Amino acid sequence: MKGPVGSPLDSRVSETVTSPESALESSVLACFMAYEHALRGGDVAAMDSWFAADVRTVRFGVADEQWGAEEVRRWRGTASRVPEGRQLAETAVEAWADNLAVVTTLFRYPGSASVGRQSQIWLLTDVGWRIVHAHVSERPPAP
Repeated sequence: MKGPVGSPLDSRVSETVTSPESALESSVLACFMAYEHALRGGDVAAMDSWFAADVRTVRFGVADEQWGAEEVRRWRGTASRVPEGRQLAETAVEAWADNLAVVTTLFRYPGSASVGRQSQIWLLTDVGWRIVHAHVSERPPAP
């Protein structure tokens, strides 16, 4: 799997998804894409529903952090929507166990040279696949 340096986002915006290798990875990818759809649409209730309702759930944002599902929900209720035109690249799902997978992706917004990086740990719970840990960061454009 390619890293962020030399990725399609360095020179152009393109949306790419690595083909899942298993039914489990396909299932997690479908959940991730549903979360992404909610994120792009500003659907706070749907975004919240994808995070595990657990005190151990963690979300690290570009300039914020939340510890526990309730804190994620409180923050999400006041957070700004993501800018229009968000595009992903090099989205990949890696299954680590029958009930655990990691999703990684790069993202960019039109008019910004920065490249965003996002990773999520998904756990299969009693209510389906849920995010138990998320990390979002940005890096400045390559020189």
